[in-house]
Amino acid sequence: MKAELTRLGDALLAGNVEEVRRLTQEALRLGVPPQAILDTGMRPAMERLGERFSAGLAYLPELLLAADTMKEGMEVLRPAVLRGEVRPEATLLIGTVEGDIHDIGKNLVRMMFEGGGFRVIDLGIDVTCEGFVEAYRREQPDLVGLSALLTTTIGQMEKVIRLIRAEDPRARVLVGGAPVRQAFADRIGASGYAPDAAAAVKVGRSLLGLG
Repeated sequence: MKAELTRLGDALLAGNVEEVRRLTQEALRLGVPPQAILDTGMRPAMERLGERFSAGLAYLPELLLAADTMKEGMEVLRPAVLRGEVRPEATLLIGTVEGDIHDIGKNLVRMMFEGGGFRVIDLGIDVTCEGFVEAYRREQPDLVGLSALLTTTIGQMEKVIRLIRAEDPRARVLVGGAPVRQAFADRIGASGYAPDAAAAVKVGRSLLGLG
């Protein structure tokens, strides 16, 4: 069955929606556990693509195509997800900080984390500090992702981190966006920084001890 799951991963990367759906359905029919379909077929393919993207060997359209195709595969697995047979590895709470309405980068990060087996709670754009804190209190996520595209809004990240850490001193917060750099992330007390969506998944998994 490993060969079939490898073909599933290849179809995902090729953006072949019908083949991804067919192979996922076939794996389920043959009794492959839904968790194995995700962990052995889909997620490794997305991780390989993420590594290629970070290395400049793959491009944004490929990333978006694969993420959209994986969604179709996950739709086939949805009944198993609802039955609790597919467990997310962790939960990410993500949003664009207050004053910033840009969401392309955030949406890509969301899709990459979903492809990496995370449950993702997307708060959207222009999220107030209080909005992040309320969502953190309600959802108790394993990781928080803060996005910003404007130099005039990245200061909000520090406020969010301070307020969330007042709730939970152990909170892990990942930051990113065009004007954000590692030195800034260090200065505001972020747990991690990622320069792109693929790196965000790798850094996030590392912060959570998921390898």
